[in-house]
Amino acid sequence: MSRWVFVLPGVLFGLLIVGFYAGLRDHSDVLPSPLIDKPAPRFALPPLEPGRGGFASADLRGHVSLVNAFASWCAPCREEHPALAALARSGRVPLYGIDYKDPPDAARAWIAALGDPYGRIGADDDGRVAIDWGVYGVPETFLVDRTGRIRYKHVGPLTEADIKSEILPLVAQLDK
Repeated sequence: MSRWVFVLPGVLFGLLIVGFYAGLRDHSDVLPSPLIDKPAPRFALPPLEPGRGGFASADLRGHVSLVNAFASWCAPCREEHPALAALARSGRVPLYGIDYKDPPDAARAWIAALGDPYGRIGADDDGRVAIDWGVYGVPETFLVDRTGRIRYKHVGPLTEADIKSEILPLVAQLDK
């Protein structure tokens, strides 16, 4: 009996280590999205800047597009902004923005300072539209096909490598 007092905790500890090791080997850094292959939520956001159009689900029909949820208070959003700007300059895919829970003046100043890669920006002041899209936190980017279905979700800041290896090949595939 006294032998099991020492062996059982060792066995349990060993199983725990094996479980942690197996979890670390799983390189899945993609958060699942129940919206993949489903129609994008219906929405109509007001414009971030007066005098410009807002952003609505109707804007996603007829072409492959990227939707990027961002905020001026988001440090990773600032990190990904140059890659988004380069993608917008390439003209390969229209890029739309959902400004998530951001004071409008702060968002406008952020866009003015960093540049505007978005064809349209909708102001999601209460975060309701982002919740409908399944946004966990910003930045998150969605690839939407020409019928308005979400085909891909990227969590975290996009890099130029992500755009070249993941986004552009999917755009080419969906644009056929």
